[in-house]
Amino acid sequence: MRSLILLLCFCANLLPAAPLKTAALLAAGKEPVRIVCIGDSITGVYYHSGGRRAYAEMLQLALQQLHPQAQLSVHNAGISGDTTTGGLKRLERDVLAHKPHLVTIMFGMNDLVGTPVDIFKKNLREMITRCQKSGAEVVLCTQNSIIETPRRPPARLAEFTQAIRDVAKEETLVVADCYAAFEAVHAADASEWNLLLSDTIHPNMAGHKLFAETIAHAITGRTVSLREVGPPASPLSHTFAKLKAGQPIQVLAMPPYDTLITPALQRLYPAAVVKVTPWPVAGQTLAQLELFARKVRSMKQDLVLIAVPAELPLQDQVQFHHDYSWIMNWSLSFGVQQWDVVVALPSAAKPALSQEESRHEALALRLIQAQDLSMITRRSGDTTPLLEILSTWLAHHQP
Repeated sequence: MRSLILLLCFCANLLPAAPLKTAALLAAGKEPVRIVCIGDSITGVYYHSGGRRAYAEMLQLALQQLHPQAQLSVHNAGISGDTTTGGLKRLERDVLAHKPHLVTIMFGMNDLVGTPVDIFKKNLREMITRCQKSGAEVVLCTQNSIIETPRRPPARLAEFTQAIRDVAKEETLVVADCYAAFEAVHAADASEWNLLLSDTIHPNMAGHKLFAETIAHAITGRTVSLREVGPPASPLSHTFAKLKAGQPIQVLAMPPYDTLITPALQRLYPAAVVKVTPWPVAGQTLAQLELFARKVRSMKQDLVLIAVPAELPLQDQVQFHHDYSWIMNWSLSFGVQQWDVVVALPSAAKPALSQEESRHEALALRLIQAQDLSMITRRSGDTTPLLEILSTWLAHHQP
């Protein structure tokens, strides 16, 4: 399905651009290839994709999958709130200083709020000219489609999306039409499209994988799938670094992990000093848990352990998606991850789930994977006490 979507998007946006020299360099694998991705918060590493990676990092995985022999580095130059005007100001420092062979440019989501379309196009052309003068090839990228809000009506985004396509055509450039890829998913299944988003405008990691697949296809002409790529290794790198240094740690944990995390950690670090703050869930709705999550960034925790109870009703899937995603979003630092966040599936603590609870867990599983976070799970039929499961999971992820 994903490969078909990419092929349809590619065929719908064929351009008379010459094949990219970068693609040939990747295929040859004889010299280092440098790619820089510039954009706004949709490009940068922020909470909505898990705080450790975004599509630039996934693009590197996609291109390495296509060309295992390639010597490749992909640099992320995305900054929250940026526009083409800001991108121009920092182009030399953040992009050209890396001496890239290829630059991907993805702007528009903030420009559409206050930049006239003609200025937006002028800025894009200036960025293209400066990149090409430095010897870099350029791929223009459209952004994802969005959930409508007063500040960002979809019609306005569509106007800026077309402006990007028009500039690419005028400049004879390859365009990675991510907007078309997202809209192809939307047309096929609106609920699947919704599951690509972390909030109204930002894709989660599932959406960033689609970005990377689309851009990799634009660069190489070949399809690639990142669906099987799991979260980064070492989900507890911050926590374990402090414990190894003999420093106390602060943990915010939902039950029953609030009582289990200390003895589990002390099996690995007997002298560990662990201060646990319980995250109350009894009698709370999913919306109330999301409201509490808004405090997390100010609580100075080293580890946040989320374990939303299975008995909370699924009811409306869109609202469940919103609340569950924002429990994770608020639990993460705004930008690059500064503390560890782990999510436990309900069945880890409650092996026998009802049919409704299983539906809850199935959707939660997809949302956690889409957030690029690691999970504590229990194999079907496993009756091991939860403390043992937690201890084994911690030991497995110890650096």
